[in-house]
Amino acid sequence: MNIAIFTNNYLPNPYGVTTSIESFRRQFEKKGHKVFIFAPENDNYEDENPNVFRYPSLDIKYRIRFPIPIPYSNKIDKKIKKLDIDIIHSQHPNLLGEVALKWAKKKNVPLIFTWHTLYNKYVHYIPLVPKRISSRLAIKIATKYANKVDKVIIPTISIKKIIENWGVRNKEIIDIPTGVESSYFKNPDGKKIRNKLGIKSNQKLIMSISRFTEEKNVLFLLKAIIEVLKNNPETIFVFGGEGYLKEEMQKIVKKEKMTKRIIFTGIVKKNDMKDYFLATDIFVYASKSETQGTVITESMYSALPIVAINATGVQNLIENKKTGILVSDDKNEFVKAVTNLIKNEEMTKILGKNAKISADTKYTSEVCAERMLKTYQETIDKKYNLKRS
Repeated sequence: MNIAIFTNNYLPNPYGVTTSIESFRRQFEKKGHKVFIFAPENDNYEDENPNVFRYPSLDIKYRIRFPIPIPYSNKIDKKIKKLDIDIIHSQHPNLLGEVALKWAKKKNVPLIFTWHTLYNKYVHYIPLVPKRISSRLAIKIATKYANKVDKVIIPTISIKKIIENWGVRNKEIIDIPTGVESSYFKNPDGKKIRNKLGIKSNQKLIMSISRFTEEKNVLFLLKAIIEVLKNNPETIFVFGGEGYLKEEMQKIVKKEKMTKRIIFTGIVKKNDMKDYFLATDIFVYASKSETQGTVITESMYSALPIVAINATGVQNLIENKKTGILVSDDKNEFVKAVTNLIKNEEMTKILGKNAKISADTKYTSEVCAERMLKTYQETIDKKYNLKRS
């Protein structure tokens, strides 16, 4: 099968869409399929993969660095014309998503669209436009696009009702999460991280990995964990990530005199995540904007108990009181749940063990890729049968 993926967000950006594309690409290629990726140029980054084709882009730096693709390229058009493509998979409803739509029509092949994001939660990245207006516009564009494609992929089932309420009438909606790439999690070394960060073996380590941005609810999380630390003197919090809220977060930590107990690591590299997870006792997460949250399935795969806000996406991954603890966005409730796990080592082991079993069964990249390939083939067969009839 020859698969063309069009995305506005790709390497070297470390965000969820990139993680999803790379997880599926690796598995598809292992199974003998060919994958072509069409993405925006990113300054000073060279692709090792010869099947990545870059559109010219504008290097935008508003809150986060995000190259915006210019969806026109005669050079790439000529390349696509020559390619034998069986199916096109779009990761966004605009810009290169529109290019994907154009080429699906020209080549008369199916178009799949993954609805990765609750777009109304990300409109603060659009400068000068009021949130209310940009939110409506983002939903309208995505909804219109979803109604034109052959099938809509959602990472978790809780997103289905939301997008249907927004106006998606496409009956072909299926939930397929991004899988955990097991090769990244072989031979972890937790002691290396504890030694590096100066964390003693008898100290409990709580960790979170996130973008330090509004939609990830990191200020809520930080303030809740500070309360946890105040009542648990042998506990350390490690916060991995970067973002425009980092300076404000560091000021809060300094004001609360927690600089020795809250460690900011910067972005945790993919190859290092296994070591951080093994060093950790409890993983915490407070985002309310997820359609999945790949770091959740990765921490589950690493047998970590999780405390998270009971929000879209996350609620479909964590079984409350079985593979983790789901709480409301009430700070006191969050603090209580984390504190209870710190004091109940047996419960942390049970939750972590169950989380690992769940991840192995449902959330590995192999399992998720098989489901996606089956969906591709069914969509191709359906379109081919319609052509014949």
